[in-house]
Amino acid sequence: MTEPVEHRRLIVAGTGAAGLTAAIYAARSNNDPLVLEGDEPGGQLTLTSEVENFPGFPEGLSGPDLINNMKEQAERFGTELKHGIVADIDDSERPFRVELSNGDVYTCDAFIAASGASARTLGVPGEDELMGYGVSTCATCDGAFFRGEDMLVVGGGDAAMEEAHFLTKFADTVYIAHRREEFRAEDYWIDRVQQKVDEGEIEIMRNTELLEMHGSPEDGVDHVTLAQNDEGHPSEKLDADGTETFDFDVGAVFIAIGHTPNTDYLEDTGVELDDTGYIQTHGGTGGDQTATDVDGIFGAGDVVDYHYQQAVTAAGMGCKAAIDADEYLEAQAKATAEAESEAAAEADD
Repeated sequence: MTEPVEHRRLIVAGTGAAGLTAAIYAARSNNDPLVLEGDEPGGQLTLTSEVENFPGFPEGLSGPDLINNMKEQAERFGTELKHGIVADIDDSERPFRVELSNGDVYTCDAFIAASGASARTLGVPGEDELMGYGVSTCATCDGAFFRGEDMLVVGGGDAAMEEAHFLTKFADTVYIAHRREEFRAEDYWIDRVQQKVDEGEIEIMRNTELLEMHGSPEDGVDHVTLAQNDEGHPSEKLDADGTETFDFDVGAVFIAIGHTPNTDYLEDTGVELDDTGYIQTHGGTGGDQTATDVDGIFGAGDVVDYHYQQAVTAAGMGCKAAIDADEYLEAQAKATAEAESEAAAEADD
């Protein structure tokens, strides 16, 4: 068995808003947190060019700047940050054994999972180059930057319907491209979108797929290339009769095809995950809201929250997780001290 590199009182996985807020609070409580950056340092905020809805910054700031500010604040109070991807946690013994993808092993008394959820992307040409420059996975974060533009939303589930509905506040026209005829969204969202269609604010492009995005980081999105086939899934039928490929002018593209929580490393633990991999925490209105079914493991941010997924809500949950972890560590320390005192008294007898 690999010997641990070192033991820490608290380890936090993730350097998004949840993980770094947890680190700030944990460090100020003298819990000496080690924060592991993971394979997406900074989380989804680093894909956002401008953040104008995080309290305290009236002029706004970039996503990377916000994350860097949080890192500096966490380090100011004694947080240690290291690059490392958590591959496995052994919760069968105490302290927990945390194994990284590079083979290093740490032990810790408490663990906060704030490893976030990764937005699913399309993998089409132009996507990576234009992400944050007219291509986004968060309408709430970025929609206002493209006021007056025609916007394209890709997807057919609840997220796509909700994003499209929200973007009507800013867009000239919102177009929804879905690769099938039928939507996967709940009737509630389909009905709300249909109202916007009737009012001329949204247009639906069924059996349509996005093939390529065109533009530059300097000028943003200029246009996209789409494919359409009445039988659906046109990207699989580009050479078939009935498939039309065409360029389409839009000023922004919002990809809304879901998120994947980064929880693979928890699958062999006693932490309960839902059917899609999100952590199930205790919740409620009292303390211990971020606790999981494993004493000493807590969850915070988008790895728990599949609904709001905002930087400010993630930060709030990170604060809760740090406080819950601190109370757990204090209770464990008290129990250990009492046990040692009882053992010493028995030895004296």
